[in-house]
Amino acid sequence: MRKIALEEHWYHPLNKGIRDEFVKRTPSTSFPYPEHLKHKIPKMVTEGIEEYRLKEMDENGIDIQILSHQYPGIQGILNADEAVAKAKIINNDMAEIIKKYPTRFKGFATLPMQDPKAAADELERTVKEFGYLGALINGHTNGEFLDEDKFRIVWKRAVDLGVPIFLHAFDPLPDQIKVYEGYRAMLGPSWSWNIETATHVMRIIYSGLFEEMPDATLIIGHMGEFLPYMLARIDEGYAQTGGPKTWKTSREPSYYYKKNVMIVTSGLWNPETLVCAVSALGVDRVMFSVDYPFVESGVSIAQMERTPVSQEEKDKIYHGNAEKLFGL
Repeated sequence: MRKIALEEHWYHPLNKGIRDEFVKRTPSTSFPYPEHLKHKIPKMVTEGIEEYRLKEMDENGIDIQILSHQYPGIQGILNADEAVAKAKIINNDMAEIIKKYPTRFKGFATLPMQDPKAAADELERTVKEFGYLGALINGHTNGEFLDEDKFRIVWKRAVDLGVPIFLHAFDPLPDQIKVYEGYRAMLGPSWSWNIETATHVMRIIYSGLFEEMPDATLIIGHMGEFLPYMLARIDEGYAQTGGPKTWKTSREPSYYYKKNVMIVTSGLWNPETLVCAVSALGVDRVMFSVDYPFVESGVSIAQMERTPVSQEEKDKIYHGNAEKLFGL
């Protein structure tokens, strides 16, 4: 069966310097990587494409990976001019990989959200020049979130281009570290990335962005970052706090989540989680992903094959929904 994987990481050499500076600024909140995961780096760099990446894809029947630049990426930079310049370099270099292996790789642009106009222009450039399928943004950019008015220009450009924005997990802000003090293991995929991303998504929904731009599409990973399983509770809170009289939305939050958000299966997960996601959102909103190289492709596929969903549903999750979304 054809398989398309959407959240698959690539590591540009610039990222080491970006991450080193980022960790110096945010030592208390940064996920303790790459110290105990540095053996993954050779699988992410360009030099490992054939030795590791394509080999694993071929062994597991993965036809296409949609590449995106590894965390923290451009979102880890303070200076806007530096972010704009390095985003162009990263996007150009990733395009060379896609050009070399056009049937195996597609790409999500990395955007310098420090300068929203430049970010919108870079999105347009990479879509039109390289055929990129959208953009992946690593959470907040220096404490600024995608619901803020300054970023509407990026959303509008994405809608005009007909491409989605993928919101990837990111670290909490340093002034929010107290809740994690003494429990550093809760940083990263164990807890903080999921909570921070889910909160970011709710900010976007409550801001009225999807009301203003009904054709906007947001992709999030890790089986929906808890949200598919909390929609009724979220709607309850929406009603109790005034509903449309208080918020910039005419409908309940679950309406926008089911209409404007698509989720991918990235990261480790259990079959019952996918069954719940399909039940909550409908199979048309769920797409396959591995989270390469942090999860092995064979593990993700084994979990899919263990999941009690129909063959038609597997077809949609593995490839059909992505083909429809991206016109592949």
